[in-house]
Amino acid sequence: MDGGAEGSQQPHLILAHKLFLLTHTDVQDIEKVQLKSEVLDSIKSDGMAPLYETLTASSVLELDQSLLDSMRATNEEELKKLDEKIADAEENLGESEVREAHLAKALYFVRISDKEKALEQLKLTEGKTVAVGQKMDLVFYTLQLAFFYMDFDLVSKSIDKAKKLFEEGGDWERKNRLKVYEGLYCMSTRNFKKAASLFLDSISTFTTYEIFPYETFIFYTVLTSIITLDRVSLKQKVVDAPEILTVLGKIPFLSEFLNSLYECQYKAFFSAFAGMAEQIKFDRYLNPHFRFYMREVRTVVYSQFLESYKSVTVDAMANAFGVSVDFIDQELSRFIAAGKLHCKIDKVAGVLETNRPDAKNALYQATIKQGDFLLNRIQKLSRVIDL
Repeated sequence: MDGGAEGSQQPHLILAHKLFLLTHTDVQDIEKVQLKSEVLDSIKSDGMAPLYETLTASSVLELDQSLLDSMRATNEEELKKLDEKIADAEENLGESEVREAHLAKALYFVRISDKEKALEQLKLTEGKTVAVGQKMDLVFYTLQLAFFYMDFDLVSKSIDKAKKLFEEGGDWERKNRLKVYEGLYCMSTRNFKKAASLFLDSISTFTTYEIFPYETFIFYTVLTSIITLDRVSLKQKVVDAPEILTVLGKIPFLSEFLNSLYECQYKAFFSAFAGMAEQIKFDRYLNPHFRFYMREVRTVVYSQFLESYKSVTVDAMANAFGVSVDFIDQELSRFIAAGKLHCKIDKVAGVLETNRPDAKNALYQATIKQGDFLLNRIQKLSRVIDL
């Protein structure tokens, strides 16, 4: 994944997104024809024989044996040249040049998408690397490879490895980059709270253009923050954040989605919500959590609406959201049954009564419980002393 210029996304990760869309059931066939053509062009230009074999075996692409043979021959020829450079460096040059020659071979395996050999060669290169910064760069190459294959076990191990390296030293720029990689990992594994925290920490120091553009980063930051931050934090860290405000309008529906929620404009929110749903569905990292995320957002917005009332009619709520009474009735019944909302529906009167837990009351109950526990321990202790 050495093809990304400064400030641009790695071509491999652009290709990964196209492959995701190519196998997505909701993408139109006419779009898939174009996607297939673009994927094939990328594979040909980088001579990605191993990936081509995988995709033809799973019937994503049709097998062209002469193309495969030609790419294999190119791979063998290139690897022969790289091996010659390694041999030359080992015989005639210093340790630094030997390391560079090994790294070049590792990055070639990455380029042609030979995952196992790339990891093997990166490990070999690591053995010839002394500087912490260069070792960190090898971890970033591994992370990019892992995100291409959505290998979250490898992502997790690589993040742990990077954190251990930082104990030896390492610069702030690389540390800040790692936060974004870890945020993407957390979001991809449904730890939205930690993802939001890591993304928000990285807003003013973002430089990880190799994994996604800044607009995508802001998209992820807003989405994860909405379902994990309270209103005060959301206002302070997201709604009023200058870095977010500068790009918010460039992302379809995002400004309406965020601001209508904060300003309690529920009809506008539901309208923007429908547009956002499409973007979430077609995002390769968020797609597996599509249903979960949509449910969490609705929990946030319904809870926010109900917090303003001790009781409210179902009619009034349906009207506020611009939906039918039946829709709200079904939604609330489902959310109440799942323990997501603290209210009950009086079907006869068509009224919602909130019974949200009072924080003081909860604290009082916890104190009583702890007090009872302490008394029991004292009684047991006194019996032991009496004996």
